[in-house]
Amino acid sequence: MNDPFLVAGKSYGSRLLIGTGKYKDFAQTRATVEASGAQIVTVAIRRTNIGQNANEPSLLEALPPSKFTYLPNTAGCYSAEDAVRTLRLARELLDGHDLVKLEVLGDPHTLYPNMPETLKAAQQLVQEGFKVMVYCSDDPIQAKMLEDAGCVAIMPLASLIGSGMGILNPWQVQLVRDAVKLPVIVDAGVGTASDAAIAMELGCDGVLMNTAVATARDPIGMARAMKKAVEAGREAWLAGRMPKKLYSAAPSSPTEGTISSSRSKAA
Repeated sequence: MNDPFLVAGKSYGSRLLIGTGKYKDFAQTRATVEASGAQIVTVAIRRTNIGQNANEPSLLEALPPSKFTYLPNTAGCYSAEDAVRTLRLARELLDGHDLVKLEVLGDPHTLYPNMPETLKAAQQLVQEGFKVMVYCSDDPIQAKMLEDAGCVAIMPLASLIGSGMGILNPWQVQLVRDAVKLPVIVDAGVGTASDAAIAMELGCDGVLMNTAVATARDPIGMARAMKKAVEAGREAWLAGRMPKKLYSAAPSSPTEGTISSSRSKAA
């Protein structure tokens, strides 16, 4: 907690946010989340039972809200109206919980965000008292508009949801980071630990992932790797990397006073 992660006024020790979908069962979900060290877990309200199906096992039993911060999301929503309705249901199911992840998709093929509908939903949700973390394109202008709308975190995609392609345009992510004062959390497209480390080395405040962990050959092992990658990337950012150079005439080690240089002068 020497470098706390602040979201909506609350402090967290882990900068890794992890999804709860695509695991074989809730037991694997629990074991993987615990291995990741994540304290914030996302849940797709349309796909995961958190009480809306009374006769089915509930994620709330595997991941108790007393231990984890739930981040209900609107995965599968393609309009502002559907997204707002879904998060109203989540708030009801979670006893007034107001921290949510908004995503309004543009099409079922790419799952790219529909930014006009996203902004419309964000404005409505903020008006209704929600604390909105928002999935968006890597566009600094749109990010600033979402900040102005009252969102609490900006979540630009690294690449398409579920693609595992990593950060395809790090320059854009940096532009988003520089455009807003809110936490910037890379969301979507992370495929392996190095992708998470790069996101953190760019100065992002956190990384959210699901598919990269859930569909790995060993989800628990990948969760541990992602935990380390996020921590290492953050430490590298804080430490400050050396500037990149095509080449350098200055040697990395001193030559004055070495045996070879002394002999050369004597000769």
